[in-house]
Amino acid sequence: MTTAQLRERLGDRLVLPGDGQYDRIRSVWNAMVDRRPRMIVRCADADDVAAAVRLGRELGLEIGVRCGGHSVLGLSVPADGLMIDLTPMGAVTVDPATRRARVEGGALLGALDVEAQRHGLATTAGNVSHTGVGGLTLGGGMGWLARQYGLSCDNVVSYELVTADGDRLRVSRDEHPELFWALRGGGGNFGIVTEFEFQLHATGIRAYVAELTYPLEQAAAVLRGWRDLSADAPRQATFAASMGRGLVTVGYVWAGATERAADLLPPLRSLGVPVTENVGELSYLELQTREDSPEGHAYRRYWKGHYVRGLPDEAIDAMVEHGDAEMGVSLQAYGGAIADVPDDDSAFSQRDAVFEYVAAARWDDAAEDAERMAVARRTATAIAPYSSGAYVNALSDEGADGVRRAYRPAKLDRLTAVKTAYDPENVFHLNHNIVPAGH
Repeated sequence: MTTAQLRERLGDRLVLPGDGQYDRIRSVWNAMVDRRPRMIVRCADADDVAAAVRLGRELGLEIGVRCGGHSVLGLSVPADGLMIDLTPMGAVTVDPATRRARVEGGALLGALDVEAQRHGLATTAGNVSHTGVGGLTLGGGMGWLARQYGLSCDNVVSYELVTADGDRLRVSRDEHPELFWALRGGGGNFGIVTEFEFQLHATGIRAYVAELTYPLEQAAAVLRGWRDLSADAPRQATFAASMGRGLVTVGYVWAGATERAADLLPPLRSLGVPVTENVGELSYLELQTREDSPEGHAYRRYWKGHYVRGLPDEAIDAMVEHGDAEMGVSLQAYGGAIADVPDDDSAFSQRDAVFEYVAAARWDDAAEDAERMAVARRTATAIAPYSSGAYVNALSDEGADGVRRAYRPAKLDRLTAVKTAYDPENVFHLNHNIVPAGH
């Protein structure tokens, strides 16, 4: 098929190298990613997505799917392949009577939050508003509401999906139930979701943050005390900690009605004398956007992550000893409603995790790439002996080993069966790939 024929077929939905929008659209969150697709198809609806899938297969092109573009590996950008760009499909529609939201496949978390909050509603979404709803949710989806209402994937009622054959399916507990199970944590392996239907919750519009920062020499003792407080925290509170640049910050985020939010502050303050405090109420939308700048585009990035079922003193000591001044290390508490969901109910495989750990590097100079990546690996390796698995959305370049850490053997077998049924040729493989039988 010639370029002229493609132009005639797709019109301005087709973007090719040299077109004015090409470099902007192929650019993603991690500035290390600089691949050049042979073509980009900007999709306005599910029919466009189905046509793009068929086109890619007709031309024998590798297919990548772009939503928010936050994959640290830039998996949405296929070198010399076809990028299916969902970003024009960003609409969110909320029905406050049924507390449901319909979210197009290219929508960002900020759009979902804004529309739901008009009615004092929300559902579990990540902590950076320019993240794509699709990538976050398909991998599980952690956020400040998860301990109350479960992961993002636990709040999906139905999916509209385009398959590897270009067919359109509605997927729910009653329609294609095995596929519904797999989409709840199995990543982008099984098709392209063009619409999510979410259950919303009456959260109100307020939140509360308590963050206390201490010098690094106090880190081990402070983290132990913070860990112990987290174990008994109510579900409205998600305990979080970070370490880097010679400091450790510990605290919690309280989402929802804030009348009792400050009750946890006195025991937190008893851990020591902080050098700074960030304490007070804010709107839920402010909470959901406050990380947007530090997690913004145009930086070079790399990370490694673990789940841990506990955080023994030895793990804390290793984390402090092997931390790097320029490396950001974070911990976020799980439990609550996340653990209430039966393990067999979804593909997500780490419901017994107590904390998620991530060592993340951010820098500007390409000459530092190898060094920064090596430091992230060394830092995360220090607590690997205490790991119980990995979050598929926090995987980077671990390949098949990472997939085996994200999914326990029985679930990986079940995911493989679903992949084989719905994508036997592994058309959708630019992800943390579930390989179909026979490949």
